[in-house]
Amino acid sequence: MSSPATNPTADLARQLAELGLHATAAGLDDFIARATTARCNARTLLDMIVRTEVQERSRRSLERRLQRARLRRFKPMADFDWNWPKRIDREVIERALTLDFIREGRNLILLGTNGLGKTMITKNIAHQSILAGHSVLFRTAADLISDLQIDSPDARRRRLAHYARPQLLCIDEVGYLSYDSHAADLLYEVVNRRYEQKSIVITTNRAFKEWNSVFPNAACIATLLDRLTHHADVTVIEGQSYRVRESEQETAARRTSKKK
Repeated sequence: MSSPATNPTADLARQLAELGLHATAAGLDDFIARATTARCNARTLLDMIVRTEVQERSRRSLERRLQRARLRRFKPMADFDWNWPKRIDREVIERALTLDFIREGRNLILLGTNGLGKTMITKNIAHQSILAGHSVLFRTAADLISDLQIDSPDARRRRLAHYARPQLLCIDEVGYLSYDSHAADLLYEVVNRRYEQKSIVITTNRAFKEWNSVFPNAACIATLLDRLTHHADVTVIEGQSYRVRESEQETAARRTSKKK
């Protein structure tokens, strides 16, 4: 009794995938066709395979870094109205978008009231960093602190290591909620592990002198702020909320539409 017919190309594709050459496995028929019709020599064919694998691995790496960062949706900086805030240091923000502060291990702190684009700016910096090949985490202060408030010391150490690892850590909305003194200790641990080594971007709606009301009775606030601001650019944004303006514009547009 004869054995079932085998498909040499399918077997080869499977073996290539097992070796981690997924792009080559997926495009094997095309490689074979090009090698046959163009009569590629071995060196040319290997060069095509290598370039394809490098491009595919770069694409998958970018996808993984975007997924881990958890940026979700955001508007591009091209949509940012620099003329709307009454006060904004455009030079500091545009310099941050060049990512020099990451190479220098510096921090960036965006301070201002709600709705002035602090989160939008931070997400654009984070996205630019990912495209440049950096590892990034973007978390709200509430999410980060909640993630660290666990009973197991071993699990907490692993999570602290998780936040110490990326080249850029973005902590959004510090000051929007109040926490206990233990939360300040956890935030200090994160800042301390990254101090003078890796960059942090923080957005906050509270002046530093008000952080004692965000973390009542926390003994580490002075040290936390000292390490956070030691190598940092602190920029203040002032003005009326973009969201308030957009709401007013939408209301005006609806009224105009009804009159027509």
